[in-house]
Amino acid sequence: MSCSQCRPTGDFPESGFIHIRTDHPVLVQSLMSLFKENGLEGILSGNIASAKYSNLIELQDLMTKSLETFNDIAVESYYCSLTSSMEEVSVFTPWISFQHFVERMKQIDLYEIIQQQLFTTHSQPIVSLQSEDIFGYEFLLRPSSEEYEFKPFELFQYAERTGLQALLDGNARMTSIRNSAGAVAPGVKRFINFLPSSIYDPKHCLATTFKAAAEAGVDPNDLVFEVVETEEIADINHLKSILKAYQEQGMKVALDDLGAGHSTLSVLKELKPDYVKIDRKIISFCDEDESKEGMIQKIVEVAREIGAVVLAEGIERKEEADIALKCGVELAQGYYFGRPVPTESLAATVQ
Repeated sequence: MSCSQCRPTGDFPESGFIHIRTDHPVLVQSLMSLFKENGLEGILSGNIASAKYSNLIELQDLMTKSLETFNDIAVESYYCSLTSSMEEVSVFTPWISFQHFVERMKQIDLYEIIQQQLFTTHSQPIVSLQSEDIFGYEFLLRPSSEEYEFKPFELFQYAERTGLQALLDGNARMTSIRNSAGAVAPGVKRFINFLPSSIYDPKHCLATTFKAAAEAGVDPNDLVFEVVETEEIADINHLKSILKAYQEQGMKVALDDLGAGHSTLSVLKELKPDYVKIDRKIISFCDEDESKEGMIQKIVEVAREIGAVVLAEGIERKEEADIALKCGVELAQGYYFGRPVPTESLAATVQ
């Protein structure tokens, strides 16, 4: 992953030029032949084959036929770019892999949502189980209007398939920070999700996050960044470096969706987060399942060993809250305490 994956790559012009680059001369000629077969005038410039398209449907048809014509090895060597005119092609032209290009074209509406940051946040309260006072809020990505609807999980899946995960994840973090600034009082924690796989170098990738916090005037101590891939940690040392980067800035970190498996608890001991969020699957109807209650107690025990605060997610019933409190869980979140609401609606409580 490179820094270019954290930057916007431009829109899809309704008409313009498609450029496909490859280091293999034979494939360049094959692309020129494909253009001709599809009634397009090819333009050859070194290792770049270009063609003019009249509309996006024509462009999509060309991409489909390219996939049908070339094998996987050939496709992996292709890099694409779009411009409105031939004169716009230069050494600064952004190139993306053919596979990512094709995936982006399949759902251009989602591509535009990510590129233009057509999203906002909703916030769900996190409370103290002992007093039920507001301790903080989790900030969740939501559409900014009904015109640009999306499901957050599907948007992130699309971003992963198209090479836009770092861009989306970074902008989602910054949106949460900025939205929290005028809506949540100082001292109230702001829990913000992040994907470790989108951060290849903490020093560089998190610079914009730290800058956003400083510009918004948010106390670093009020920010809690949640790992949302706790069960899928591939490189624990890399994750350690990310958590350390946050903590060196005075921010807190949390592990999300924590289970009670031996491997997960070992990870907890090694990473030593500030907060631990218990998976809602364990919390659900824990009052009717002694094994679940035992899992909660085990997580609380390990958390206390490392000085972490435990939060129970997905509480929907009083009985679940009672069991969590009985087991020593300090914080809670779920529909029983409050549903996510537009972040701006919290602003009235700050006045």
